[in-house]
Amino acid sequence: MHTFMDAKLMAKLLRQALAERNIELSHSDSLELLARQFGVANWNILSAKIEAYGIAHELVPKAWSKSGNNPSAYRINVDQTDHAAVIESKPGAEAYLSEADFCTLMQAIDASDYRGKRTRLRCQIKSVGVSGGVTPWFRVDGPAGSSRFENLERSQIAGPINGNTDWTIRTIVFDVPEDAVALNFGFYLKGSGRGLARAIELTEVSNSIPLNMPDSGVLRKPTNLDFSA
Repeated sequence: MHTFMDAKLMAKLLRQALAERNIELSHSDSLELLARQFGVANWNILSAKIEAYGIAHELVPKAWSKSGNNPSAYRINVDQTDHAAVIESKPGAEAYLSEADFCTLMQAIDASDYRGKRTRLRCQIKSVGVSGGVTPWFRVDGPAGSSRFENLERSQIAGPINGNTDWTIRTIVFDVPEDAVALNFGFYLKGSGRGLARAIELTEVSNSIPLNMPDSGVLRKPTNLDFSA
């Protein structure tokens, strides 16, 4: 369900729907119509309300932390209806955010309980007006630094999602080394829009569950040497 925080996206969708019916509407006019739908006199008032709400209503869930290369351009919150964490670009940020900018919500935990075990990170993710992508990520740190890392960006089948999507399941599976020190995991939003994640699980799984390939960019054997894939 959309709220006034989604007004810009709703204005865009309104313009597209009217264009399909051969009715032309400017972007500014669509924003003014949306403002009236939300019970305010004009877009300037609604825009100020959106900005004020965004500043006052960031909520980083307990035990999680916010990070990224441009975290101040994003807001973290919790969708109580879907029991989901939310990362969204702040109003107006799409004007200067690139698809390389990102914000993540993450945890770092002791690896002791997972050493020597095949471990799966599983979650459901959703995108609303996302220009870059939404995806989970998983990293294993050892004594010398990171030994496993995956964010699904190299996956051609089950990789990051963008645009507008419904809830989508994503998984990452690692064999955690015996010398693992910490497990780091979370999800991130690249570019602008709204990314959500819920039902996050970090569990031991059977060795019959396939691993994500490759780990840390290193293949286990020579692969696709004839470039046929």
